[in-house]
Amino acid sequence: LPVLALLRNIIFGSIFIALKRCLIVIPFSLSTGNIIGSGIFISPKGVLEHSGSVGLALIVWVLGGCIAALGSLCYAELGVTIPKSGGDYSYVTEIFGGLVGFLLLWSAVLIMYPTTLAVIALTFSNYVLQPVFPDCLPPYMATRLLSTVCLLFLTWVNCSSVRLATRIQDVFTVGKLAALGLIIVVGLVQICKGNYEGLTPQVAFEFSRTPSVGQVALAFLQASFAFSGWNFLNYVTEEVVEPRRNLPRAIYISIPLVTFVYTLTNIAYFSAMSPEELLSSNAVAVTFGEKLLGMFSVIMPISVALSTFGGINGYLFTSSRLCFSGAREGHLPSLLAMIHFKNCTPIPALLCSTIVILCIGETHNLINYVSFINYLSYGVTIAGLLYYRWKKPKLYRPIKVNLLVPVSYLLFWALLLGFSLYSEPVVCGVGLVIMLTGVPVYFLGVHWKTKPKCIYDFIESATYVAQRLCFVVFPQFDPIEISPIEEWPNKSSDTLSGNS
Repeated sequence: LPVLALLRNIIFGSIFIALKRCLIVIPFSLSTGNIIGSGIFISPKGVLEHSGSVGLALIVWVLGGCIAALGSLCYAELGVTIPKSGGDYSYVTEIFGGLVGFLLLWSAVLIMYPTTLAVIALTFSNYVLQPVFPDCLPPYMATRLLSTVCLLFLTWVNCSSVRLATRIQDVFTVGKLAALGLIIVVGLVQICKGNYEGLTPQVAFEFSRTPSVGQVALAFLQASFAFSGWNFLNYVTEEVVEPRRNLPRAIYISIPLVTFVYTLTNIAYFSAMSPEELLSSNAVAVTFGEKLLGMFSVIMPISVALSTFGGINGYLFTSSRLCFSGAREGHLPSLLAMIHFKNCTPIPALLCSTIVILCIGETHNLINYVSFINYLSYGVTIAGLLYYRWKKPKLYRPIKVNLLVPVSYLLFWALLLGFSLYSEPVVCGVGLVIMLTGVPVYFLGVHWKTKPKCIYDFIESATYVAQRLCFVVFPQFDPIEISPIEEWPNKSSDTLSGNS
């Protein structure tokens, strides 16, 4: 044990000491851990199918990372200018008002995050059970039961201690990078042996069918599922130490790292499998392991399971903070804004998130809706950045990106959603309908202030009982109320990408 500890400190010590000196271990692991989940093991098939060639698929992966980087820089400015946890929801509510913010909250709480978490949890259980059922798909009830146990365990962890949840995130972030590192190393060995015919320009850009612009847009939507999570650090801004410094640093490290890892992972896939083999595979990483790892192929499903386990923990950590922020703004029941009196964890918000997730049934038909709503939310939020610049030009902004960054993102966003809507009008239309169903809910539940007294009495009684059961109270003070945004001094702003 002392020898192993010494080796561990030699290998990892200097890296983590350097990160701790910058105070970005938790922001880096949370950001990277949320992005890298089940997406890289699900999306390659969809990206290749819509792009039509290996070469164009790799370009989509690289550009997907670049677009995520542009969006992250915009969110870094919003995160320190409007220093509230809750991400998109908090920023849109502050800028555009309650109705628009509630629509984002409605679609996120009911569809986006529960569906994404359910997909990751089912991916986790499928890969864990794959070695037990090597010749067939695992039974549906077994996968549901295992994913439920996983969700309940991680909910308990997040309710018990923020520190324990972040430690799990740190460990499994390293674990999932190690899993992808194994794929990349094995793929590079294949390339060094000369197995790279499918990656040569003459072969890589041979289209099985010529893709339309709409199909390329759908390929980007598929890749966006793998990159989703780049904005989740903004959901816990109030819990990040020195966010003005650590938010951009975490972005500078995590987004390029994830893009590099995703691109090399896809190159490794294509070095071992033909496009036809990849498209016919139900579990790309397992097929890759069976072809190249031989008797050690069982490592691959275990590694993917560890990766998705960390992804579930990260999504639970951040999605519960969204419910917490919504309750604090009065858009959700006040109980969800309470925290444990001793552990300071948002137990009601965590339990609410978990219950909604467990009620989700078949998820595959909802993934496309989720990707569309995600991109719609990103665009509205970044458009709010430009509007806020115009509305409050003298507001102190510790981080101020060049105007070309949000404008470039919005141009890409408009093209992507426009062509996606043209190619898949039903899918995108259903996504819009899901979001707009929140309009009557907002006016009945939030805007209508003169409800009958019996409704208020029932809510008060239920809140009291839940407080006693969960041992939760309102926070003693709200840091946002102590330092309101409007009262910040007018100072010259630092820049990330030059002055606007």
